[in-house]
Amino acid sequence: MNILMLCNKSPYPPSEGGPMAMNSIVNGLLEAGHKVKILAVNSEKYHIKDKDIPQDYKEKTGIELVNLDLSIKPIEAFKNLFSDKSYHVERFISEDFRKKLIEILKKDRYDIVQLEMIYMAPYIETIRANSNALIVLRAHNVEHLIWDRIAKKTNFLPRKWYLNHLVRTLREYELNAINKVDGIAAITYRDAAFFRGETSVPVIDIPFGVNPEEFTPNYEVNEKPTLYHIGSMNWMPNVEGIRWFLKNVWDKLQAREPEIKLNLAGRHMPKWLMNLKKQNVNVLGEVPDAKEFISKNDIAIVPLLSGSGIRIKIIESMAMGKTVITTMIGAEGIQYSEYNNIIIADNPTKIIETICRIIKDPAEIQRIGRNARKLIEDIYDNKKIIDRLLIFYDEISKTKKDITYINH
Repeated sequence: MNILMLCNKSPYPPSEGGPMAMNSIVNGLLEAGHKVKILAVNSEKYHIKDKDIPQDYKEKTGIELVNLDLSIKPIEAFKNLFSDKSYHVERFISEDFRKKLIEILKKDRYDIVQLEMIYMAPYIETIRANSNALIVLRAHNVEHLIWDRIAKKTNFLPRKWYLNHLVRTLREYELNAINKVDGIAAITYRDAAFFRGETSVPVIDIPFGVNPEEFTPNYEVNEKPTLYHIGSMNWMPNVEGIRWFLKNVWDKLQAREPEIKLNLAGRHMPKWLMNLKKQNVNVLGEVPDAKEFISKNDIAIVPLLSGSGIRIKIIESMAMGKTVITTMIGAEGIQYSEYNNIIIADNPTKIIETICRIIKDPAEIQRIGRNARKLIEDIYDNKKIIDRLLIFYDEISKTKKDITYINH
């Protein structure tokens, strides 16, 4: 198959959630013997220089980047209040991107055009006009649900009103766009269930996958077990979760376990966090090797209060054989078994009690870590996931051919 991927940011380097999820599909398809071409948005917020992309990756994917200004412009944002259009989506509409897309579609024949996230949906009409390729939406999240959760947690009325406007327009766009594609590959089974309730378009869950052999599990537990969090801190749910944890959990936990340590790592660490002065909280910012960072620590803390999709860093921590403590929202989309391969704790009291108990039981930390690793091998092995995606491509292709035959 020949697959064109339209991406809202470059899959390379795979240094945060979205690019990592895209890159796992790119590599999986290439390893399965298929051709992949990438056309991606290059914004100031996630700007990639040509020299940052290895030559062999360029040759394998023919990756092309189109510069696009995604910065929020106050005047345009204000005008949008009086519009039914989604400001989230409108920022991704670019004549330069459209022209490059037409050029690519005219140059080669594609079997599949895969839209990575709903923000690439404005180009559906352009694809239809210039190609007979099937269009598959890879939904990393149900986007409007992320913003709906944030809006519901907002108390400042003007901001709440504005967020509700963004939610309404994004929801209308999202639910309309999903009916214009030929298939939807949701990143979680929960998101897949949501889409099935909103459209008759074929839907499958295609989670983020890893190659287990690339993750060497470390089941050894430090003499004094350490907590850690790793994740991109320009994603609002991560910032919200860590702020909540530090405010509502950390001081009480420290009072009971004065020697416990928390190590925080991730790109785009905000200034308030880099300047944080809390006992035994080490804010490292971006680390050179995420796997090494995870390996040296013991218990992952993922206190998410909002968001949708799958938590890639949870999958990676599990692949490294680590115990993960997260919320129900954090574990959404992961086929977990509570206390077997993950621990769910939704309030400060349960989080504190869980941590205080488990740090005194290294064997329990190891047991959960080993079971977490087995879950990854059984369900989140990228080779198995790519096999399912390819079967889905074939099924929707056959369905479309059958419909075309009937109509003729």
